[in-house]
Amino acid sequence: MPENFNQEEIDELAANYKKIISLIGEDAEREGLLKTPERVAKAIKSMTSGYLLDPVEIVRSALFHENHHEMVIVKDIELYSMCEHHMLPFFGKAHVAYIPNKTITGLSKIARVVDAFSHRLQVQERLTMQIRDCLQEALDPQGVAVVIEAKHMCMMMRGVQKQNSITTTSAFTGQFEHEATRSEFIRLISADLM
Repeated sequence: MPENFNQEEIDELAANYKKIISLIGEDAEREGLLKTPERVAKAIKSMTSGYLLDPVEIVRSALFHENHHEMVIVKDIELYSMCEHHMLPFFGKAHVAYIPNKTITGLSKIARVVDAFSHRLQVQERLTMQIRDCLQEALDPQGVAVVIEAKHMCMMMRGVQKQNSITTTSAFTGQFEHEATRSEFIRLISADLM
């Protein structure tokens, strides 16, 4: 993700984080915290850098015409995002597939789409649909399937404090709406083939 930060934005964010540190009862002038506001400002800009990217253009930057009409799956794409309700991380894996309609994209572009949408304030449900819709728009394939499995720090650190809960979301279009195709996809992402 891009890290060419606008210094004015970093300075303004850092001033706000310094105030937050003081408001929670810490000494923002303590040695260990002197540079924390700027570090946190840069971290939040990095974790939300997906707003600067156009995921559809990412896919379209590497289109190739191929007479391939079978499922293409990129599974176990690690993702890190920020829950928009508490601004705490959630993290896990995305499994993404599409069935080409005479056009394929570079495999790395699928992972980049996951990154572009996950590096925003998110809810997992919307993230899953955004990835699906982006690939459907950019590739016009016969179908798209997305499954995300993630752990949410807002459920683990605060509130209900359930350490082992995993949230799974899915979104499908086209051929993946048929039970046989969907079942093949689920079987393949569940298998340990390597």
